[in-house]
Amino acid sequence: MTLLEVITKAVANHKLPGSQLEHPIILNPDNIFLNLKPELEGASAASLVNPVSGWQISEVDTYLIDSGKKFHAKLKRKLKDTNNFDKNEFIGILNPYLEKIGEKVGISTRINRSDSGYTQGLIEKVGFLMGRDAASLVLEACISLRIWELVETLIVHGLVDHSSYSNLVTRLSTEKRSDLLCLCVKYSPDLGSSELLCILKYFLCPPKDAYGSMGSVRMEWESQALLAIEKASDENLSRKKLCLAKEASILLMVAHDGFSVSELCLHYLLASSNIDEVILSSSISKLNGKELMGLIRYLGKWLKKFERFPQAGPCPEASFGLGLKACDWVPKLEVIVQCLGLVLDENFSSLVLLPEFQEELRSIEGVVSTLASEARYCCSLANVVKRFGS
Repeated sequence: MTLLEVITKAVANHKLPGSQLEHPIILNPDNIFLNLKPELEGASAASLVNPVSGWQISEVDTYLIDSGKKFHAKLKRKLKDTNNFDKNEFIGILNPYLEKIGEKVGISTRINRSDSGYTQGLIEKVGFLMGRDAASLVLEACISLRIWELVETLIVHGLVDHSSYSNLVTRLSTEKRSDLLCLCVKYSPDLGSSELLCILKYFLCPPKDAYGSMGSVRMEWESQALLAIEKASDENLSRKKLCLAKEASILLMVAHDGFSVSELCLHYLLASSNIDEVILSSSISKLNGKELMGLIRYLGKWLKKFERFPQAGPCPEASFGLGLKACDWVPKLEVIVQCLGLVLDENFSSLVLLPEFQEELRSIEGVVSTLASEARYCCSLANVVKRFGS
Protein backbone atom coordinates (compact mmCIF):
# COMPACT_ATOMS: atom_id res chain seq x y z
CA MET A 1 0.00 0.00 0.00
CA THR A 2 1.42 3.41 -0.98
CA LEU A 3 1.58 6.40 1.35
CA LEU A 4 -1.10 8.14 -0.74
CA GLU A 5 -3.39 5.12 -0.40
CA VAL A 6 -2.86 5.07 3.39
CA ILE A 7 -3.80 8.77 3.64
CA THR A 8 -6.80 8.36 1.31
CA LYS A 9 -8.07 5.39 3.28
CA ALA A 10 -7.64 7.25 6.58
CA VAL A 11 -9.66 10.21 5.30
CA ALA A 12 -12.40 7.92 3.92
CA ASN A 13 -12.65 6.08 7.24
CA HIS A 14 -12.54 9.23 9.37
CA LYS A 15 -14.12 8.57 12.75
CA LEU A 16 -15.80 10.84 15.22
CA PRO A 17 -13.63 12.58 17.85
CA GLY A 18 -13.21 10.40 20.91
CA SER A 19 -13.13 7.13 18.96
CA GLN A 20 -9.93 5.09 19.06
CA LEU A 21 -7.27 6.13 16.56
CA GLU A 22 -5.89 3.74 13.96
CA HIS A 23 -2.36 5.00 14.63
CA PRO A 24 -2.44 6.42 18.19
CA ILE A 25 1.35 6.87 18.51
CA ILE A 26 3.86 9.06 16.70
CA LEU A 27 5.40 6.76 14.10
CA ASN A 28 9.16 6.51 13.76
CA PRO A 29 9.83 7.83 10.21
CA ASP A 30 13.44 6.64 9.91
CA ASN A 31 12.75 3.01 9.04
CA ILE A 32 9.73 3.91 6.91
CA PHE A 33 11.54 6.37 4.65
CA LEU A 34 14.56 4.08 4.22
CA ASN A 35 12.29 1.43 2.66
CA LEU A 36 10.55 3.76 0.23
CA LYS A 37 11.48 3.22 -3.45
CA PRO A 38 10.31 4.89 -6.68
CA GLU A 39 7.39 3.00 -8.18
CA LEU A 40 8.42 3.92 -11.72
CA GLU A 41 11.91 3.15 -12.95
CA GLY A 42 13.75 6.16 -14.35
CA ALA A 43 11.21 8.67 -13.00
CA SER A 44 12.11 12.31 -13.68
CA ALA A 45 13.78 14.02 -10.74
CA ALA A 46 12.23 17.30 -11.88
CA SER A 47 8.68 15.96 -11.44
CA LEU A 48 6.82 17.40 -8.46
CA VAL A 49 5.20 14.06 -7.62
CA ASN A 50 6.82 10.64 -8.01
CA PRO A 51 4.86 7.61 -6.71
CA VAL A 52 6.73 5.45 -4.20
CA SER A 53 6.18 1.97 -2.83
CA GLY A 54 7.43 0.10 0.22
CA TRP A 55 5.38 2.01 2.78
CA GLN A 56 5.37 -0.17 5.88
CA ILE A 57 5.19 0.60 9.57
CA SER A 58 8.11 -0.78 11.57
CA GLU A 59 7.73 -3.93 13.66
CA VAL A 60 8.24 -2.02 16.93
CA ASP A 61 5.61 0.62 16.05
CA THR A 62 3.20 -2.11 14.97
CA TYR A 63 3.69 -3.85 18.33
CA LEU A 64 3.14 -0.61 20.26
CA ILE A 65 -0.05 0.11 18.33
CA ASP A 66 -1.47 -3.42 18.70
CA SER A 67 -0.59 -3.79 22.39
CA GLY A 68 -2.00 -0.31 23.06
CA LYS A 69 -5.30 -1.23 21.40
CA LYS A 70 -5.59 -4.45 23.41
CA PHE A 71 -4.79 -2.63 26.65
CA HIS A 72 -7.27 0.14 25.79
CA ALA A 73 -10.06 -2.37 25.05
CA LYS A 74 -9.43 -4.31 28.27
CA LEU A 75 -9.25 -1.22 30.50
CA LYS A 76 -12.32 0.34 28.89
CA ARG A 77 -14.29 -2.83 29.58
CA LYS A 78 -13.17 -2.82 33.23
CA LEU A 79 -14.06 0.86 33.73
CA LYS A 80 -17.69 0.19 32.80
CA ASP A 81 -18.13 -1.30 36.27
CA THR A 82 -15.94 0.62 38.74
CA ASN A 83 -17.79 -0.98 41.67
CA ASN A 84 -16.00 -4.24 40.85
CA PHE A 85 -12.75 -2.66 39.72
CA ASP A 86 -10.25 -1.44 42.30
CA LYS A 87 -6.77 0.06 42.43
CA ASN A 88 -4.94 -3.27 42.78
CA GLU A 89 -6.63 -4.75 39.72
CA PHE A 90 -5.91 -1.61 37.71
CA ILE A 91 -2.22 -1.65 38.67
CA GLY A 92 -2.17 -5.36 37.81
CA ILE A 93 -3.20 -4.44 34.26
CA LEU A 94 -1.14 -1.28 33.86
CA ASN A 95 2.25 -2.50 35.10
CA PRO A 96 2.61 -5.50 32.73
CA TYR A 97 1.56 -3.33 29.78
CA LEU A 98 4.18 -0.68 30.57
CA GLU A 99 6.85 -3.33 31.25
CA LYS A 100 6.25 -5.05 27.90
CA ILE A 101 6.34 -1.90 25.75
CA GLY A 102 9.46 -0.77 27.58
CA GLU A 103 11.17 -4.11 26.89
CA LYS A 104 10.14 -4.03 23.23
CA VAL A 105 11.78 -0.65 22.71
CA GLY A 106 14.80 -1.61 24.83
CA ILE A 107 14.27 0.75 27.76
CA SER A 108 15.50 -0.56 31.09
CA THR A 109 13.58 1.00 33.99
CA ARG A 110 15.94 -0.32 36.69
CA ILE A 111 13.23 0.03 39.31
CA ASN A 112 12.61 -2.53 42.04
CA ARG A 113 9.12 -3.98 41.70
CA SER A 114 8.71 -3.94 45.47
CA ASP A 115 9.16 -0.15 45.58
CA SER A 116 6.02 1.80 46.47
CA GLY A 117 6.65 4.15 43.55
CA TYR A 118 7.17 1.37 40.98
CA THR A 119 4.18 2.29 38.80
CA GLN A 120 5.07 5.98 38.92
CA GLY A 121 8.60 5.10 37.84
CA LEU A 122 7.30 3.04 34.93
CA ILE A 123 5.13 5.94 33.75
CA GLU A 124 8.08 8.32 34.03
CA LYS A 125 10.34 6.01 31.99
CA VAL A 126 8.06 4.55 29.32
CA GLY A 127 4.78 6.45 29.63
CA PHE A 128 5.55 8.39 26.45
CA LEU A 129 5.22 5.12 24.51
CA MET A 130 1.53 4.88 25.36
CA GLY A 131 -0.74 6.04 22.58
CA ARG A 132 -3.04 9.02 23.09
CA ASP A 133 -6.07 6.77 23.60
CA ALA A 134 -4.35 4.54 26.14
CA ALA A 135 -2.89 7.47 28.10
CA SER A 136 -6.27 9.24 28.23
CA LEU A 137 -7.95 6.08 29.52
CA VAL A 138 -5.21 5.59 32.13
CA LEU A 139 -5.86 9.15 33.33
CA GLU A 140 -9.60 8.47 33.51
CA ALA A 141 -8.97 5.32 35.55
CA CYS A 142 -6.62 7.13 37.94
CA ILE A 143 -9.21 9.85 38.56
CA SER A 144 -12.10 7.40 38.99
CA LEU A 145 -10.06 5.29 41.43
CA ARG A 146 -8.57 8.42 43.08
CA ILE A 147 -4.96 7.37 42.54
CA TRP A 148 -3.73 10.96 42.81
CA GLU A 149 0.00 10.18 42.79
CA LEU A 150 -0.37 8.70 39.29
CA VAL A 151 -2.47 11.66 38.13
CA GLU A 152 0.38 13.90 39.29
CA THR A 153 2.93 11.82 37.37
CA LEU A 154 0.85 11.98 34.18
CA ILE A 155 0.51 15.77 34.44
CA VAL A 156 4.15 16.48 35.29
CA HIS A 157 5.49 14.31 32.44
CA GLY A 158 3.22 15.84 29.81
CA LEU A 159 1.16 12.71 29.25
CA VAL A 160 -2.22 14.44 29.50
CA ASP A 161 -3.66 15.17 26.07
CA HIS A 162 -5.01 18.66 25.40
CA SER A 163 -8.52 17.25 24.89
CA SER A 164 -8.46 15.70 28.39
CA TYR A 165 -7.73 18.87 30.36
CA SER A 166 -11.30 20.19 30.41
CA ASN A 167 -12.62 17.08 32.15
CA LEU A 168 -9.48 16.83 34.32
CA VAL A 169 -9.81 20.38 35.68
CA THR A 170 -13.52 19.90 36.39
CA ARG A 171 -12.93 16.62 38.22
CA LEU A 172 -10.02 17.98 40.25
CA SER A 173 -12.12 21.00 41.29
CA THR A 174 -14.92 18.67 42.38
CA GLU A 175 -12.46 16.48 44.30
CA LYS A 176 -10.86 19.59 45.91
CA ARG A 177 -7.37 18.66 44.63
CA SER A 178 -5.90 22.16 44.78
CA ASP A 179 -2.32 20.93 44.48
CA LEU A 180 -3.03 19.10 41.23
CA LEU A 181 -4.85 22.13 39.79
CA CYS A 182 -1.64 24.10 40.36
CA LEU A 183 0.28 21.42 38.48
CA CYS A 184 -2.17 21.70 35.56
CA VAL A 185 -1.36 25.40 35.30
CA LYS A 186 2.39 24.77 35.58
CA TYR A 187 2.73 21.90 33.13
CA SER A 188 0.02 22.41 30.51
CA PRO A 189 1.22 24.73 27.73
CA ASP A 190 -2.24 25.37 26.30
CA LEU A 191 -5.05 25.39 28.85
CA GLY A 192 -8.28 26.72 27.36
CA SER A 193 -10.15 29.79 28.60
CA SER A 194 -12.88 27.67 30.24
CA GLU A 195 -10.30 25.68 32.25
CA LEU A 196 -8.48 28.85 33.32
CA LEU A 197 -11.76 30.47 34.39
CA CYS A 198 -12.66 27.37 36.44
CA ILE A 199 -9.26 27.45 38.19
CA LEU A 200 -9.45 31.23 38.77
CA LYS A 201 -12.89 30.96 40.38
CA TYR A 202 -11.75 28.01 42.48
CA PHE A 203 -8.79 29.81 44.04
CA LEU A 204 -10.57 33.15 44.48
CA CYS A 205 -13.30 31.52 46.56
CA PRO A 206 -12.04 28.06 47.57
CA PRO A 207 -14.45 25.61 49.23
CA LYS A 208 -13.84 25.17 52.95
CA ASP A 209 -12.55 21.62 52.55
CA ALA A 210 -10.15 22.60 49.73
CA TYR A 211 -7.42 23.99 51.99
CA GLY A 212 -6.14 20.57 53.06
CA SER A 213 -4.60 19.90 49.66
CA MET A 214 -3.09 23.40 49.49
CA GLY A 215 -0.62 22.70 52.27
CA SER A 216 1.94 21.26 49.86
CA VAL A 217 1.77 24.45 47.78
CA ARG A 218 2.71 26.64 50.76
CA MET A 219 5.47 24.20 51.71
CA GLU A 220 6.89 24.44 48.20
CA TRP A 221 7.00 28.25 48.32
CA GLU A 222 8.53 28.17 51.81
CA SER A 223 11.20 25.65 50.84
CA GLN A 224 12.14 27.72 47.77
CA ALA A 225 12.34 30.92 49.85
CA LEU A 226 14.53 29.20 52.46
CA LEU A 227 16.75 27.75 49.72
CA ALA A 228 17.17 31.24 48.26
CA ILE A 229 18.22 32.60 51.67
CA GLU A 230 20.66 29.69 52.06
CA LYS A 231 22.14 30.40 48.62
CA ALA A 232 22.41 34.13 49.38
CA SER A 233 24.62 33.35 52.41
CA ASP A 234 26.74 30.68 50.69
CA GLU A 235 30.28 32.07 50.49
CA ASN A 236 31.32 29.30 48.11
CA LEU A 237 29.23 30.78 45.31
CA SER A 238 30.72 33.16 42.77
CA ARG A 239 30.05 36.87 43.15
CA LYS A 240 27.60 36.80 40.24
CA LYS A 241 25.61 33.87 41.64
CA LEU A 242 25.65 35.42 45.10
CA CYS A 243 24.08 38.62 43.77
CA LEU A 244 21.54 36.55 41.84
CA ALA A 245 20.66 34.58 44.98
CA LYS A 246 20.10 37.82 46.93
CA GLU A 247 17.79 39.15 44.22
CA ALA A 248 15.89 35.85 44.16
CA SER A 249 15.56 35.77 47.97
CA ILE A 250 13.94 39.23 47.93
CA LEU A 251 11.60 38.23 45.11
CA LEU A 252 10.50 34.99 46.81
CA MET A 253 10.11 36.72 50.18
CA VAL A 254 7.82 39.28 48.52
CA ALA A 255 5.84 36.50 46.81
CA HIS A 256 5.42 34.46 50.00
CA ASP A 257 4.92 36.81 52.95
CA GLY A 258 1.44 38.18 53.51
CA PHE A 259 -0.35 35.99 50.98
CA SER A 260 -2.88 33.34 51.96
CA VAL A 261 -2.35 29.80 50.70
CA SER A 262 -5.07 30.18 48.04
CA GLU A 263 -3.39 33.41 46.87
CA LEU A 264 -0.09 31.54 46.55
CA CYS A 265 -1.93 29.23 44.15
CA LEU A 266 -3.11 32.30 42.19
CA HIS A 267 0.55 33.22 41.60
CA TYR A 268 0.85 30.29 39.19
CA LEU A 269 -2.16 31.44 37.20
CA LEU A 270 -1.04 35.07 36.84
CA ALA A 271 2.51 34.01 35.92
CA SER A 272 1.38 31.39 33.41
CA SER A 273 2.13 31.65 29.70
CA ASN A 274 -1.48 30.53 29.15
CA ILE A 275 -2.68 33.95 30.31
CA ASP A 276 -3.00 36.88 27.92
CA GLU A 277 -5.12 40.05 27.82
CA VAL A 278 -7.95 38.43 25.84
CA ILE A 279 -8.27 35.46 28.22
CA LEU A 280 -7.95 37.72 31.27
CA SER A 281 -10.66 40.05 30.02
CA SER A 282 -12.98 37.14 29.20
CA SER A 283 -12.42 35.47 32.59
CA ILE A 284 -12.82 38.66 34.62
CA SER A 285 -16.13 39.46 32.92
CA LYS A 286 -17.54 36.15 34.26
CA LEU A 287 -16.61 36.65 37.92
CA ASN A 288 -19.25 37.46 40.54
CA GLY A 289 -18.97 40.27 43.10
CA LYS A 290 -17.33 38.18 45.82
CA GLU A 291 -14.77 36.79 43.38
CA LEU A 292 -14.00 40.25 42.00
CA MET A 293 -13.36 41.63 45.47
CA GLY A 294 -11.06 38.70 46.21
CA LEU A 295 -9.12 39.40 43.01
CA ILE A 296 -8.89 43.15 43.76
CA ARG A 297 -7.53 42.47 47.28
CA TYR A 298 -4.99 40.05 45.82
CA LEU A 299 -3.85 42.56 43.18
CA GLY A 300 -3.78 45.32 45.80
CA LYS A 301 -1.39 43.25 47.93
CA TRP A 302 0.94 42.93 44.96
CA LEU A 303 0.92 46.66 44.24
CA LYS A 304 1.78 47.42 47.86
CA LYS A 305 4.59 44.85 47.73
CA PHE A 306 6.07 46.36 44.57
CA GLU A 307 5.89 49.83 46.09
CA ARG A 308 7.65 48.68 49.26
CA PHE A 309 10.23 46.53 47.48
CA PRO A 310 10.95 48.20 44.12
CA GLN A 311 14.10 46.07 43.80
CA ALA A 312 11.98 42.91 43.50
CA GLY A 313 12.06 42.02 39.83
CA PRO A 314 12.06 38.94 37.58
CA CYS A 315 14.97 36.50 38.14
CA PRO A 316 14.74 33.94 35.32
CA GLU A 317 18.44 33.06 35.67
CA ALA A 318 17.89 31.95 39.28
CA SER A 319 15.57 29.20 38.08
CA PHE A 320 18.13 27.22 36.07
CA GLY A 321 21.27 28.66 37.66
CA LEU A 322 20.38 28.11 41.33
CA GLY A 323 17.48 25.67 41.16
CA LEU A 324 15.01 28.28 42.39
CA LYS A 325 12.13 27.22 40.12
CA ALA A 326 9.59 29.31 42.03
CA CYS A 327 11.14 32.46 40.53
CA ASP A 328 9.45 31.51 37.25
CA TRP A 329 6.06 31.65 38.97
CA VAL A 330 6.11 35.13 40.48
CA PRO A 331 3.71 37.41 38.56
CA LYS A 332 5.27 40.47 36.92
CA LEU A 333 4.24 44.01 37.80
CA GLU A 334 2.93 44.67 34.29
CA VAL A 335 0.61 41.65 34.51
CA ILE A 336 -0.72 42.80 37.89
CA VAL A 337 -1.37 46.33 36.60
CA GLN A 338 -2.96 45.00 33.40
CA CYS A 339 -5.23 42.69 35.36
CA LEU A 340 -6.34 45.44 37.75
CA GLY A 341 -7.01 47.74 34.81
CA LEU A 342 -9.23 45.11 33.20
CA VAL A 343 -11.13 44.59 36.46
CA LEU A 344 -11.87 48.30 36.80
CA ASP A 345 -12.69 48.79 33.11
CA GLU A 346 -15.14 45.90 33.08
CA ASN A 347 -16.83 46.32 36.46
CA PHE A 348 -16.25 49.82 37.89
CA SER A 349 -19.89 50.95 37.64
CA SER A 350 -21.14 47.94 39.62
CA LEU A 351 -18.22 47.74 42.07
CA VAL A 352 -18.34 51.39 43.06
CA LEU A 353 -21.63 50.71 44.88
CA LEU A 354 -19.91 48.27 47.26
CA PRO A 355 -18.51 49.85 50.48
CA GLU A 356 -15.67 47.32 50.70
CA PHE A 357 -14.60 48.18 47.14
CA GLN A 358 -14.45 51.90 47.93
CA GLU A 359 -12.25 51.15 50.95
CA GLU A 360 -9.95 48.91 48.90
CA LEU A 361 -9.76 51.46 46.11
CA ARG A 362 -8.68 54.20 48.52
CA SER A 363 -5.88 51.98 49.86
CA ILE A 364 -4.69 51.22 46.33
CA GLU A 365 -4.97 54.79 45.08
CA GLY A 366 -1.92 56.03 46.98
CA VAL A 367 0.18 53.08 45.82
CA VAL A 368 -0.82 53.60 42.18
CA SER A 369 0.03 57.32 42.41
CA THR A 370 3.50 56.51 43.79
CA LEU A 371 4.17 53.88 41.13
CA ALA A 372 2.92 56.23 38.40
CA SER A 373 5.21 59.07 39.54
CA GLU A 374 8.17 56.67 39.65
CA ALA A 375 7.32 55.47 36.16
CA ARG A 376 7.20 59.06 34.86
CA TYR A 377 10.55 59.75 36.52
CA CYS A 378 12.08 56.64 34.94
CA CYS A 379 10.68 57.60 31.54
CA SER A 380 12.20 61.07 31.90
CA LEU A 381 15.59 59.57 32.75
CA ALA A 382 15.29 57.19 29.79
CA ASN A 383 14.61 60.14 27.48
CA VAL A 384 17.63 62.02 28.85
CA VAL A 385 19.88 58.99 28.32
CA LYS A 386 18.50 58.57 24.81
CA ARG A 387 19.22 62.23 23.97
CA PHE A 388 22.78 61.98 25.29
CA GLY A 389 23.28 58.86 23.22
CA SER A 390 22.05 60.46 19.98
